Amino acid sequence: MTDRFAGRLLQWYDQHGRKNLPWHEDRTPYRVWISEIMLQQTQVATVIPFYQAFMARFPTVAALAEAPVDDVLSHWSGLGYYARARNLHKAAKTVMSNFGGQFPDTTDALEQLPGIGRSTAAAIIAQALNRRAAILDGNVKRVLARYHRIEGWPGQTRVQARLWLKAEEHTPEERPRDYTQAIMDLGALLCTRRNPDCKRCPVSESCEAYRHGDQHQFPASKPKAAKPEKSVWMLLLEDAEGRILLEQRPPAGIWGGLWSLPEMDPEHDAEDLPGLCQRRFSAACNLAGTLAPFRHTFSHYHLHVKPALLQTGLTKAGDLEVKESGTYRWLHRDQALNLGLPAPVRQLLTDPGQPELI
Repeated sequence: MTDRFAGRLLQWYDQHGRKNLPWHEDRTPYRVWISEIMLQQTQVATVIPFYQAFMARFPTVAALAEAPVDDVLSHWSGLGYYARARNLHKAAKTVMSNFGGQFPDTTDALEQLPGIGRSTAAAIIAQALNRRAAILDGNVKRVLARYHRIEGWPGQTRVQARLWLKAEEHTPEERPRDYTQAIMDLGALLCTRRNPDCKRCPVSESCEAYRHGDQHQFPASKPKAAKPEKSVWMLLLEDAEGRILLEQRPPAGIWGGLWSLPEMDPEHDAEDLPGLCQRRFSAACNLAGTLAPFRHTFSHYHLHVKPALLQTGLTKAGDLEVKESGTYRWLHRDQALNLGLPAPVRQLLTDPGQPELI
């Protein structure tokens, strides 16, 4: 039996919900999975062009599993949180090796794949197969926290347990696909983080937070801690043919597996960089200038990037003697832009700005 909350939400969805998103076409578990991972911490409008390009390149789980991870990261470049892309690639390989190429169709099996948690697994089952499964993504947490006036930050175990209980209670047996889309739409379109449109909300008359007039206080925010500040020199090292040296980062950690610019300790002055570069790469380097520094913010710290332009007389990659572990490539800028690059590195290669000459 559909409860009052779900019933009103479905009525609203029939009139106002989103029904023509790209992942609504041919809703296979694979296609829904890709959309759900992309939508984690990323808005729909941002995801749509990435999703369309990704699906054109990797239309099946087999195509994704067979692709080089560099290709996957390249198609993810700009979406951020790159561990999501690496987990997609690992999960696709697992589906091919452990499930005979057939995408799992149970929440238990889905949760065994890298990067898929309880809510994502449920969303795949509900959206792709139209089977009852309760979801609890960020939008749903906000809706339920306000509707039931559940105090506390949703990241706390006790708060999350209450939210899951309510999510299970409200999820109907009938039309689970439409219901999961409806509650996500409600959070994205009306019950927004700031300035919720309660007057148009289909369930506001029974919403506890709205009744008390304190909906803006729910859900509680995560306790804030000051983000640490870090700095780094990024080297745009150019050879005699105008190619830039790129370094592939380790698989784990920030920008894992992406191609980036070589880095140097920020404590050094700009004038020290040619000597440091020569010791590191056994190649004479000249400092051509520096670019305006900028700040890039991660979820857990701020990174202050100081770009420096250096030139070397090297004419082929074989001339480069790498004294540190890692993978390096000399590439022209247009070639480099086809790789998986962190957003700030892509910006530096695309439009570095005017250098300050030394």
